[in-house]
Amino acid sequence: MKTNILGIALAFMIALSSCSKKDSNNNAITTTTVNTTVSSGTWRVTYFLNTNIDETVNFSGYNFTFATGSVLTAVNGANTSTGSWATGNDDTKVKLVLLFSTPGNFAHLNEDWQVTERTDSRIKLQHISGGGGVTDFLTFEKN
Repeated sequence: MKTNILGIALAFMIALSSCSKKDSNNNAITTTTVNTTVSSGTWRVTYFLNTNIDETVNFSGYNFTFATGSVLTAVNGANTSTGSWATGNDDTKVKLVLLFSTPGNFAHLNEDWQVTERTDSRIKLQHISGGGGVTDFLTFEKN
């Protein structure tokens, strides 16, 4: 009897360890699904916690477009900030890399963000800084 219980427990642990990160549609989060999602439509920042400070308001009114050729733009009326974006994998985690050429608030978004949640209308990201171990959070929602 103990052998069966140990065997079942071992099989269960192996099954859990082989699971990949899933999005809310129970699909694996991959670079392909993230690319397809962000490149569809325009997006807005609905949450940005930077070094334990809520800086969401700094991106109020901006619409972000993740275009082909890795072109990233943020537009708010006459104000436009440009940069680039890419996806990739790091330690089996899907990353969304943002790099704005504009100084100021947009420079705070320049990171390799781990994708923690993906739906057709929301992308949740986090970045753990190497120095102090502070976790920053960024959420984009589709307009």
